[in-house]
Amino acid sequence: MAEIIKNQQEILSKLGIEKLNAMQEETYKSVLFNAETILLSPTGTGKTLAFLLPILELLDPTIKNIQALILVPSRELAIQIEQVIREMGSGFKANAVYGGRSGSKDKIEIKHPPAILIGTPGRVSDHILREAFYVNNIKTLVLDEFDKSLEVGFEEEMKTIVEALTLVNKKILTSATQKVKIPSFMGIKNAKRINYLNKKGSNLKIKTVVADKQDKLDSLEKLISYVGKGSGIIFCNLKASIEVVSDFLYKKGINHGVFFGDLEQIDRERNLIKFRNGTHKILIATDLAARGIDVPEMDYIIHYELPMRPDEFTHRNGRTARMHSNGTAYLLKWKNEELPVFTENAEEINIETNKKFIKSKWNTIHISGGRKDKISKGDIAGLFFKQGNLKKDELGIIELKQDCAYVAVANNDIHNFIAKVNNSKLKKKKVRISLLN
Repeated sequence: MAEIIKNQQEILSKLGIEKLNAMQEETYKSVLFNAETILLSPTGTGKTLAFLLPILELLDPTIKNIQALILVPSRELAIQIEQVIREMGSGFKANAVYGGRSGSKDKIEIKHPPAILIGTPGRVSDHILREAFYVNNIKTLVLDEFDKSLEVGFEEEMKTIVEALTLVNKKILTSATQKVKIPSFMGIKNAKRINYLNKKGSNLKIKTVVADKQDKLDSLEKLISYVGKGSGIIFCNLKASIEVVSDFLYKKGINHGVFFGDLEQIDRERNLIKFRNGTHKILIATDLAARGIDVPEMDYIIHYELPMRPDEFTHRNGRTARMHSNGTAYLLKWKNEELPVFTENAEEINIETNKKFIKSKWNTIHISGGRKDKISKGDIAGLFFKQGNLKKDELGIIELKQDCAYVAVANNDIHNFIAKVNNSKLKKKKVRISLLN
């Protein structure tokens, strides 16, 4: 059995975090000492870690069934939380279940129940109705970004789940907005409310760029050159708009990823991986990327199209200037376009520049083996250094999945490098190594 670690400082060290912020400290104490906690805090402030740390302390290593259930509005957030728990290295098993993947995969994973189950309401309620796992040891229930789950129509599924979990004694609800009403089926009676939505600390700058043409594409190209070498998200309202912007940027030689609801799950995940590891410095996305996805600190966001609602404007902006850092939100508007009142503090700027978009030096490599094959990040690094003759500064972020791995590599002769390492053995498995296009 894995060693169980509950020491907070040891876990924070593994995550590369020196200490908790004020919101995380307050949430940590509230979860431990209160039956009900409602946490309101902006995107990017560390809500996930805030509730996971006390949950780990509440788990009993002698119980072999699910003890904590975390409901989330999107598969991306489920995968993200699962990854965070693994990186914490506590020794407790965690699994994510969500729509869009085979139910047989879920059955294999929950056949040996995790201590923490993360899932979308639709998939979790389906498993509960099928009695796929034992529910009487579930004492902690988290509704993460619960407002978003209600918004996308998960109310009935969440109600089904809550009614089935009759022995829950800890309830945690999180949100990045305070406008939503707490659903009555949660049975919240005397919750401790923690509200950091209006706390100062973000160094967000909002700037407006005026475009001469209605399609704004030429101005978008200039703006991307103006912001230089940083990374950012270009927000659009519709899939059709993303396709127009994406086609334009490809013709201009500007590499990027796309992210929207109708995209296949594997493509969404791979585009996020490429964005996280720096292969793509730009992600074109709908508001699906405004909350609940695991992406790095970024230098800017661009509103190619403005959202209809002020709260979505806030969530988009929350992707930059996170956790007391600097960031800029750019509003791209046609010269005859009226801006909504919630953008009134935006400063108009001139973006004439001699800068050019700097392409990323990174490529993403796919490896056909992962955690289930006992492969570690050290194994991959060792193979790439020794057999691939890779230099240390040419190895970037390694993401280990259950059955594969993705690695950022900066090598001028990437195809020759792949030829050297392909069909090599990692642990006892012969793996295929290829460039992820």
